[in-house]
Amino acid sequence: MQQNTDIEKDLQLRELDAMCVNESRLEHRWYHNLKYLIVGILFGIVFVKAEVISWFRIQEMFRLQSFHMYGIIGSAVVVGIISVWLIKKFNIKTIYGEPIKIAPKTFNKGQIIGGLIFGFGWALTGACPGPLFAQIGTGATVIAVTLLSAIAGTWVYGYLREKLPH
Repeated sequence: MQQNTDIEKDLQLRELDAMCVNESRLEHRWYHNLKYLIVGILFGIVFVKAEVISWFRIQEMFRLQSFHMYGIIGSAVVVGIISVWLIKKFNIKTIYGEPIKIAPKTFNKGQIIGGLIFGFGWALTGACPGPLFAQIGTGATVIAVTLLSAIAGTWVYGYLREKLPH
C-alpha cells in the first residue's frame, strides 16, 4: 500500500513539473526503440502524401484559401477526442500494462501567448514541429534552421519557465 501512495506522490510531482506523467519505468534493450523509428518513417510518408509538409499548403491555410489543412487538423482533433474518451472510459493501459493517467488541465493566459508565438512561427516558416523531420527528409534541408530554432525556443522556455505566466 505504501508503494501506491509513493507512486501517487511521484505522479503529482511530475504533473507540476510538466513532465510526462506516463513515462515508463521499464527499461528495454536499444532495439525496442526501432518500433518508434518505423512508426516515424510511416508517419513521415503519410505527411508527404497528404501534403501536410507543403509550405504552399500551409500558406493556403493561413490565407484562408483552402480547406485542405483545416480538414486534416480537424480530423486529427476528432481522432484525439475519441482516443482520450476511449482511454478514460475503458481504463486502457499501455502495451506493458501500466496505467495511463491524463492529468486535468487548467486554462491560463500563458496558453494564449504561447499559441500566438507558435502560430506566428508556423506561418513564417511554413513548418510546425510534427513535419519538420519529414521536410528535411524530402530534401528541404533549409528547414534544419527551423528545427534548430525550435530546439532553441524549447531551451529558452525551459530556462525562463519559472518566470513565465502559467
